Amino acid sequence: MGNYDGYLQGLSLAAILILAPIALQSILSDDSDVVYVLIPGEEETTTIYIENNTSTNDARAPELNRSEVARIASFNIKVFGETKMGKPAVVDALVDIVLTYDLVAVQEIKDIDQTVPYDFLDAINAKSPTAWEMLLSPRSGLQDDDQSSQEQYAFYYNTSVFHAMGNGTLHNDSVNDDFQREPFIGQFELLDENGSGTGFDLSLITIHTKPGEETIGEINALHNVVNTYLENNTEEEEVVILGDFNAACSYVSSNELSNSPLAHSNYTWIIENNVDTTVSDSYCAYDRIVTNGDLDGRLVGTWGVDTSFSDSDISDHYPVWFDIKR
Repeated sequence: MGNYDGYLQGLSLAAILILAPIALQSILSDDSDVVYVLIPGEEETTTIYIENNTSTNDARAPELNRSEVARIASFNIKVFGETKMGKPAVVDALVDIVLTYDLVAVQEIKDIDQTVPYDFLDAINAKSPTAWEMLLSPRSGLQDDDQSSQEQYAFYYNTSVFHAMGNGTLHNDSVNDDFQREPFIGQFELLDENGSGTGFDLSLITIHTKPGEETIGEINALHNVVNTYLENNTEEEEVVILGDFNAACSYVSSNELSNSPLAHSNYTWIIENNVDTTVSDSYCAYDRIVTNGDLDGRLVGTWGVDTSFSDSDISDHYPVWFDIKR
């Protein structure tokens, strides 16, 4: 029996050695779609995500030199008006956050006098070693039933990384009235590390959807915004939709998202359902980034949620971001 027990033990050990890698691979290839990787030089409080279609040992991870990519973010700055702009510590924190990126789409600017966006740009330039500029939308919420919820959008961008092509435009929602706040569209050319044009440009569509029963309808209507924009701008192919979609928790179900026109294979959802973009105790992926493809091969697979602050005076949303190759 002793020899037989030894044989069984040896057989069991062999089975473990054979099956363990298979089980591990099964776990790693789960539908989470991302692996978590700490990129040297990043703040420890910022999680970096790399798409799970490559190994964590892939050479792409160590090659993520910050100067070789352009980092684009979306940030809902929670009732961004004179009161918030009057808090120096909050403004200083917001500037530090923005300067982490090369272009930031900002939602929820609420300032009737429309001076806050310009004051904030001045604060950014006072601290940045390179010049920043801004594309500012008109007040969105132009339909009669939406005017009580008017806000502005802004694209703040580093002029050594991006060049604005035009002044941006609000989507014309006068016929269908699909949105409480019409999306704002800006077109940008990407610059190389020497500040020269790369010949690659992309259009950014930023949105702050109405939270509630209408949310999924507004998300679905973004597909029509993309189609209309591309039909009217036949030279443009690369589009990114980013903003506060309110695309989670009580507002939108994962089933509703999976049946959305934006779930079509033409689109890539960079910010996924299983992350938290809220500063509060809730766990909701409200803020999203969606592209209509791989942006001419410039998507490098890194994206993140910036959890470097916890002060709700700064915002009740975390910035979300992704990288493209310069």
